[in-house]
Amino acid sequence: MTNAQQISWSNQLEQIGQDHGFYRQLDAEHKALFVEGDDTLVVTFDNLDDARQSVEERLPWGVQFISSQGWSALGIAAHGWTWFRSEAVFDFFDELRETGFFDRFKKVVFYGASMAGYAAAAFSSAAPGATVISLVPQATLDRSVTSGWEDRYHRAWRRDFSGRYSYAPDEVKSAEKMWLFYDPLRREDAVHAALFRGPNVSYIRCRHFGHGIGTLMGRMGILKTVTRGIVSDEITAAGVYKILRARRTQPNYQKQILNHLVASKRDDLTYRYARAVLDECYPARRPHFKRQVNDIAKRRNLPRYSPPET
Repeated sequence: MTNAQQISWSNQLEQIGQDHGFYRQLDAEHKALFVEGDDTLVVTFDNLDDARQSVEERLPWGVQFISSQGWSALGIAAHGWTWFRSEAVFDFFDELRETGFFDRFKKVVFYGASMAGYAAAAFSSAAPGATVISLVPQATLDRSVTSGWEDRYHRAWRRDFSGRYSYAPDEVKSAEKMWLFYDPLRREDAVHAALFRGPNVSYIRCRHFGHGIGTLMGRMGILKTVTRGIVSDEITAAGVYKILRARRTQPNYQKQILNHLVASKRDDLTYRYARAVLDECYPARRPHFKRQVNDIAKRRNLPRYSPPET
C-alpha cells in the first residue's frame, strides 16, 4: 500500500470516526475505528487477507456488517503480518480497560479469524466476561512453543510474542465463553486449538473446511447467520452444527473431500463419492470430479462417467 493510499484511507476513517464515534492512528501499522451503535459492542481485527490488500479505501474487517446489525463496532486495522504485536495496540487496549470504555456495554464480543482470531482471544482479557468468536486462531507464534510443528507465517516470527496480551490461551481464560472454530484435519490448526483449554471454550469442529473456514462459511451464506446467533445468544453449538450441514452441497467443500480421498489412495471410495457428486450436479461445473472418476475407471476397469440423459 502506497503512502498516498494510506493517507486516503486514513482520511476516510477519520471522517467516519468524527461523525459516528472515534478514529485513532495507533502506529504506522495499526488503526482503530469505533462506530457507535447500541449496547452490544463487537471488537474485530483485520485478518491476513485484509492486511495484505492494496485497496485505497476500506473499513476494518467486519465493521460494515456489525454496524448494519445496529451493534457498536470497534475495528482494529492492520497493515501487514503484524499479529497486532505492537506496544501501541497494547497501550490502546489498556486505556480502554482503565477508562471503563467496555463497561458502557451490556455485551462485548471479540471476533476474528486466523491472525485476527489470535488477536480476538489475546485482547479479550481487556474486557473480562466478554464473548470470543475465534476462527482457526493461533495460540502464539513464539518459536519456543511452536518450533517443529508450525512452519507457516515466517514473516511474523520476528515479532515479540511475550509480555502483555501475548499467549492467547491464557488471555482468554477471563472470557465468559470462547467459540473456537477449526478443522481437526489441519494439523497446525488442530494443535493450536488443543492449546486452548478450559470450561469456557466451546470447540466447533469443521471437518474438511481447511484453514479458510470464514471464507467458506461466507460462500455458503451462513457466516452472518452464525455470527448473529452467537452475538445475540440465540444459538447453541448444536444449532451451529445444524447450520454447518449446508456445507455438503458446496463446491469448495466437496473438492476438499475429494482431495482428502485421493490423498488417502482410496480408489473405490473416491470413485463412488465423485460419481455421486456428478450425479447431483451439472458435470461441467465439476471437471475435477469427472477426471478423477475416469482416471480410476481406466485403472480399475470400471464404467467411465457419462452425464445422465435429460
